Amino acid sequence: MATFDELLREGEAVPVEGWDFSWFEGHATEERPPWGYWRRLPALYSGTAAVLDVQTGGGEVFAQALAATARAPRFVAATESWRPNLELAERALAPWSGGVVHVADDAGLPFADDFFDVVSSRHPNVTLWREIARVLRPGGTFITQQVSPLATNRELYEFFLGPQPQEPSEGLVTIRSGVADAGLELLDLQYAETRVEFFDIAAVVYFLRKVLWTVPGFTVTRHRDRLRELHTLIERRGSFVSYSRHALVVARKSSSITEGATT
Repeated sequence: MATFDELLREGEAVPVEGWDFSWFEGHATEERPPWGYWRRLPALYSGTAAVLDVQTGGGEVFAQALAATARAPRFVAATESWRPNLELAERALAPWSGGVVHVADDAGLPFADDFFDVVSSRHPNVTLWREIARVLRPGGTFITQQVSPLATNRELYEFFLGPQPQEPSEGLVTIRSGVADAGLELLDLQYAETRVEFFDIAAVVYFLRKVLWTVPGFTVTRHRDRLRELHTLIERRGSFVSYSRHALVVARKSSSITEGATT
């Protein structure tokens, strides 16, 4: 059996670029939300003139959905804020000549008004509802799987940083408000809590390096004492359990959206 230090080194050695989570097999498991986010995308993308994936990561999910699309969109674009992911996303979207634009998560989208038939975004750090509405054509669709930085894996977050106040923006009320303020019509809103189970401390280290907003400022050196406590707990119990908290949002831009809704 690997020692604590060996597991730390293993968790630190895994590359964190992109959103390929295959390394976790045998180290951790996560139940998926029941709605099947990516499986909804091909039907939305098929035969469209233009689609955009916002905060695409390494483009893996976007490319997977495009590959399953019966008739590929004529124009494919994505945005990403983290520079190490840009090259990965460009490679992933190359079969569709997809352009990837470096855009900060909280910045406006560098695209014309009323341009995209579909905008998608899986696990965005920030959702600029009005910007999404602006770039959607009338009748266009926005689909997103939202995750709250504090609500998701709160059990893991609080193990390292102690009890935290509830995040005021994590509720479905805020999502409804964002959709309405942008002048979008809410077609579907679902919420799910799914079980996440870590079987060794290497998985925890890798997860916190990869999903870096879970424990802000995480490093193995800074949090070594808590990591050792968690390692001991996992050895005693067999795993550490936390819960992902997701929301699915599907919204449409009205054909008669008013100018004031997106200004």
